[in-house]
This record gives sequence, C-alpha cells and structure tokens, in this order.
Amino acid sequence: MTDTLLVPTPNNDDQPQRLADFRTFGEAIDYAAMGKKGMNFHDARGNLARVYPFSELREDALVAARRLIAKGIAPGDRIALIAETGPEFAALFCGAVYAGAWPVPLPLPTSFGGKENYIEQLVVQLQSSDPKVLFYPAEIGELTGAAAARQGCEGQSWEDFARSEAPDCILPESKPDDICYLQYSSGSTRFPHGVAVTHEALLNNLGGHSHGMKLGPDDRCISWLPWYHDMGLVGCFLSMIANQISVDYLKTEDFARRPLAWLDMISRNPGNSCSYSPTFGYDICARRISSQTNVAERFDLSRWRIAGNGADMIRPDVMQSFVNAFADAGFKASAFLPSYGLAEATLAVTLMPPGEGIRVELVEEERLSGCKRDLSRPARYRAIVNCGKAVKDMDLEIRGEKGQALADHHIGKVWCRGPSVMHSYFRDPEATAECLVDGWLDTGDMGYMVDGYLFIVGRAKDMIIINGKNHWPQDIEWAVEQLPGFNHGDIAAFSVESENGEEVPAVLVHCRVSDPEERVRLHTTIRDKVRSITGMNCVVELVPPRTLPRTSSGKLSRAKAKKLYLSGEIEPFRLLQAA
Repeated sequence: MTDTLLVPTPNNDDQPQRLADFRTFGEAIDYAAMGKKGMNFHDARGNLARVYPFSELREDALVAARRLIAKGIAPGDRIALIAETGPEFAALFCGAVYAGAWPVPLPLPTSFGGKENYIEQLVVQLQSSDPKVLFYPAEIGELTGAAAARQGCEGQSWEDFARSEAPDCILPESKPDDICYLQYSSGSTRFPHGVAVTHEALLNNLGGHSHGMKLGPDDRCISWLPWYHDMGLVGCFLSMIANQISVDYLKTEDFARRPLAWLDMISRNPGNSCSYSPTFGYDICARRISSQTNVAERFDLSRWRIAGNGADMIRPDVMQSFVNAFADAGFKASAFLPSYGLAEATLAVTLMPPGEGIRVELVEEERLSGCKRDLSRPARYRAIVNCGKAVKDMDLEIRGEKGQALADHHIGKVWCRGPSVMHSYFRDPEATAECLVDGWLDTGDMGYMVDGYLFIVGRAKDMIIINGKNHWPQDIEWAVEQLPGFNHGDIAAFSVESENGEEVPAVLVHCRVSDPEERVRLHTTIRDKVRSITGMNCVVELVPPRTLPRTSSGKLSRAKAKKLYLSGEIEPFRLLQAA
C-alpha cells in the first residue's frame, strides 16, 4: 500500500469534542470510536504508512480483550507490553483495559547499553510488576523471550496472539477508582517503580492538560515520543483518545535517524499542530540544519500552535537556537509551551498558558547554592525557566527542610496534591509512604513559586553538596557543553570522595579527540572551566563516546554514571601526563 492510496484521519469531524470527561478510559475509547478521527503511523521518512481510526482501534481492542480473557486473564492481572509505536501495542493496551487487566508498557531496546543490559532491565520491571504474560513484536523475541523466561512468566509475540481464539464473553465493568495501568518511571534518580494510575486519575490529568493547552477540535498532534515514557504514553497516546484528537506518529528510532522528518510532518498538517519534545529533540533539529538549507522552502511551521517542552530541564539557549534556525519557516517563539510533570502525578503538574512562550528569571548563584557569595568574585546567574501554572485541580506547595511551606521566591522541595496523583507504587508500601504524605506527593524536585508560576531548579538527589555549598550538576554540565565539539548529554557531573576523604566534583566527558596531546589540552580546558563554575579543583575524566548511561526515556542517568565510574565499569582514557 502506498502513501497515495492512504487518506489520514481528519483534524475535525461532526462529533462534539469531549475533553476527557469520562468515568473510565474504556468509556473514552467508546466515545472516540464514534467519530472519524484516529491514529496515523508513518515510516522512517515520515510518509504515511498506516491509517488507524479510533473506531478500528476499538474493534481490535475488544477482540484483544476477549482473547486475553480466553487465556485466563482476570481483572487486576498485569499484562506487560513492549511499547513499540504501532497498532498492535495500541490495541493490546486498550484490550487489557477492557478486560480489567493492568497494561504495563515496557521499553524497546536502545542503541546503547547492549543486549544483556536490556534483558536485565526488563527482568527488573517484570519482577516488580509480576505479569501473567509479556507480549512483544516477533523481531525482538529472542531478547524479550529470554527476559520472560528468566522471570518465569509467559512470553508471546503479538503475531501469535493475533492468531488465538477470541470467543464471545461478558467483559468486566471497570470503576473510576480501579487501577487502569502501571507506568514505570524511567529510573533516572532511583530504582524504577511501577506507578499505579487509576481511571479517575488518568482522566482528571488528561482533562486538566487539555484545558490548560486549550485543545480544540481543529488541533492535531504529531509525535515521535516513546510510548513507555509518561509524556509519550499519556500525553501523545491516551490523551488523543480521551480528547478525540487525530495524531501522526513517527517511531522514536526513526526520529533519531531522521529528526527533520518530524518537522516535515508538522509542515504537512493543514490545521493547528501540537507537538511535544524534550530539549534534546529541538537541539538535534537545530543542529541538523546547515547554513545552506532553505528552511522556508522545505518547512512551514507557521501553524505549530503548541511546541511543548518537558521531561527534562529546559534549556533557554537551545530553544533560542531552534527559533533562530526555523524562524524563516514561520516558527514563532510564542508557540513554546514549557511544562513540568512526572509519572507519579500521571503526567502534567504545571503548564505554561498557550502563547506566553518561554520566560526565564536570572537567579543569582547564592540563592541556588544557599551560601553567601565570595565578594572577591563577580556575581554569577543562571537562567531558570518558568514552567507555568498548576493544571486544573492540582495544588502546589514549596516546602523547606522542616516541611514548612515557603513564600514566593524561596527555593525548596516541590510538593503537589490533586486527583491525578498516583494511587501508589505497586507492591512497594515503603516507597509509597516516603513520597505520599497526607495526600501530598513529594516530587523530589527543587524549585520556587512566583505569582502562581513554578520555576524548577533541579533534582534534589542530583545536588552536589561540598563544604556546605550546593552545586547543581546542570550548571557544570551546561558550562562544559559550551566548549566546542560537545553535544547535549556529553557530560555527567556528580560528587566523589577524594583521596584525603573530602567530597569533590567529578565530571565525565565524552571525548571524540584521538590525538593524545589534544586530549591533554582538552582535559585542562575542561578542568579550568569547571573550576570557574565551582571555585574548586575537580576530577575530570575523558571517556569514550556513548559511554554515559541513559534512562529508558533517553535522559542522562547521573546516579548510574557515578555507580559505573566508581565500580570501574566506565574506563576513562589514560592521558600522556598529569594535567
């Protein structure tokens, strides 16, 4: 079937739009299926390959539900699914919901980490979620089958599952406070936990962010985000159903190879485009545009209404580079919509009101470090991005070390409370009790409020505390990234204990320089740069490219980088001389 024979699902139809005002997600699927909108899957070059209306999704999901029940799956059983972007996963996820089971999206293999690391990651999540069966695409059956066998659960390709019997049966009736699915956090700062999300929590958050973004019937989503991460799963898959929005999908691995195909797809949308990305997605696209490229001829980004940004610290310099690269294609900086969220709150906690763009505050170092500035040194500032206001029904509070609420402009721990905060961590009451207190969720992030707007400073557990002074790893990493030849994600900063027992900052840096003398010069340059930021000597290690570990969602994992470095599993390059 060729692209010319396919007609994508429409941006608008005659069905009245409902913004996630359903009792259960099954009801949301039923309503979406009554219209003409749906999903549209694209190939590696961004060409339309499969049109999948919500009506067809519902039919396939009901068949999948009957097959699951025929396999003996009961309400409350976990169904693990490798989250490949495609109709098979979508139908199985929704089918599990219809059957009353809890779908558990798990990651695909990535280009980093190796086969054994991937199997181990799956085994950990399978042990935690204890599913009855793991479904997967046949092409990765060797890896996923090994993980299922190691855990002792059944493994089945969805091709084989599609050939199984689907006898008629009565489907269980879900209630709003039933668990809808388990979402695994990316594991960037702690051991991955299965976040249990109820139907009520899911729909409250989907309604909250759709109202916050002012989603309308003419909006269309374009996404390359993975479906095992909360922003991809909740924001660009489940939300499309609950808010009846047509969506175009590019697989994550295809975006990695051809990032500009994402912008080609946005350009082809005749209506309003809504598309989300972490900072690195915008960074990759801006870097791929050469000075010879006529962006105005290739792209039309003038109808990109919401260019969402979240899932990681937002870099205003990178966002400005994107504006500079694509302004001639009609992209408007006001389209940027910063946000803040986490799986434990289902997805969104705050959203910038549409049209306000990226707003920053310059914050002096002494406010960030908690220490008085050395007056012999000039004042240093960091640009902190405004992540917007709380979504509908969400309460926010900034708390100090003793748990007291702090006033505006005071940095502390970010806490939130609302109907979309998670039910619990699955089978982990201790971890649940650690972060859920009287209905309030300790997000683990540091920030401050100003007139109802939230500013995020960084992860509390990532903070480097040396001699009573706080150093944010992002500041060190961003400073080194400004040196020529480095990309976003090439640097990991954390603290280590020196030979004399004192804590010092350590910086691991991807090194693409092969000449030994050039490496020594690079090492010295980085050391001097970090000293200018921290005011102290540091450990600098040059490591081979692609060495620094990532989470399943592609974010740098500082905690794992530190662990691998201290255990000797990350081997730095040896230098000719002590620098």
